[in-house]
Amino acid sequence: MKYIILVPDGVADEPVKVLGGKTPLEAARTPHMDFMAQHGFSGLVQTIPDGMHPGSDVGNLSLMGYDPRGVLSGRAPLEAANLGIELKDDEIAFRCNLVNVQNGKMIDYSAGHISIEEADQIMKDVAVQLNGRDVKYYTGKSYRHICVIRTLDIKAFQNVICKPPHDILDQDIGGYLPQGVKADVILDQMERSKAILKDHPVNVARIKAGKLPANMTWFWGQGERPRLPLYQQKFGVSGSVISAVDLVNGIGRIVGLNIITVPGVTGYLDTNFRGKADYALASLKDHDFVFVHVEATDETGHNGDAKGKIEAVERFDADVVGPVLAWAQTRDDVRILVSPDHPTPVEKRTHTHAPVPFVMYGKGIESNRLDGYNEALAIKAGLKFVSGEKMIEYLMRKI
Repeated sequence: MKYIILVPDGVADEPVKVLGGKTPLEAARTPHMDFMAQHGFSGLVQTIPDGMHPGSDVGNLSLMGYDPRGVLSGRAPLEAANLGIELKDDEIAFRCNLVNVQNGKMIDYSAGHISIEEADQIMKDVAVQLNGRDVKYYTGKSYRHICVIRTLDIKAFQNVICKPPHDILDQDIGGYLPQGVKADVILDQMERSKAILKDHPVNVARIKAGKLPANMTWFWGQGERPRLPLYQQKFGVSGSVISAVDLVNGIGRIVGLNIITVPGVTGYLDTNFRGKADYALASLKDHDFVFVHVEATDETGHNGDAKGKIEAVERFDADVVGPVLAWAQTRDDVRILVSPDHPTPVEKRTHTHAPVPFVMYGKGIESNRLDGYNEALAIKAGLKFVSGEKMIEYLMRKI
């Protein structure tokens, strides 16, 4: 059996005023996901357990079939794993965003979606000036980076209250700065970054080009070395992960999945949607499982961009779901799951806890024949799975 999980990150939404009360999923043209719903099994799944922050770390662990309550120490160590960082027992990793703050307000959590090349130049200089015996910076992709702190008091750093920058857009940052026993260490690093970034050549060039500068680092998502069972042990299949995001690839590395690099993937609207589908199908020649993650649907939600989110949804349906579905229809040993990890409503510009719509199609999947794939129809169908773990167990079941 071949198993394909397609994740349009954050695609679930709420009615949007500028769309006449429709969600982007309802407003978008999605013939392939609609076909799957009409001939497959669809409804709602609760990917975010009660009491947990609705982050992509929690949601994607759920969609890979793990219970995040038992295995998640934080987001940053998952991303660190994809950068080849092997955390020691006396080390804790923090996610380090390049952000734009103006007049004390969080203007952009991504510094205007700064490019990989620009961010690399900036973070190299940050590392040169701030790396020390107990602090080390690592360059990630675009605005997403990692700082590792060595300490004998992991618990104190773990308990520092840090707010994700995408949750405080247009808010005064004063009330959301890190708080706790070791917060002073984090605040010191963030404050020192301002001086490094203030007149950095990359920022000077961005300002001249009318772009937002990266004028501060923001720490959040901390955690110690994660411990997860291997995918082969848990589900009895070998497979691959395709994503532009270190977080998702990091989960894959930790659980023993192959990480596939697709040319032209960016994590935004200009990503290589079709390439992800082509590489995913090619990987199934040697493996039985592939997890394909698309970030553009989430980023447009954070940007409050309803039009952009519709574009991302339609590209996902046409260039990812379409080729995968066409390939599956030539075989009798395939199951496909489409599900977001959490909602990212464009009017709220952040993640929420609400259950998300899923659709499952393929061999052994009995149909409940919904008219299409969107939030309203899934709500009518009802909650089918209380967790992502239960849904993946159902997808992987033997027949």
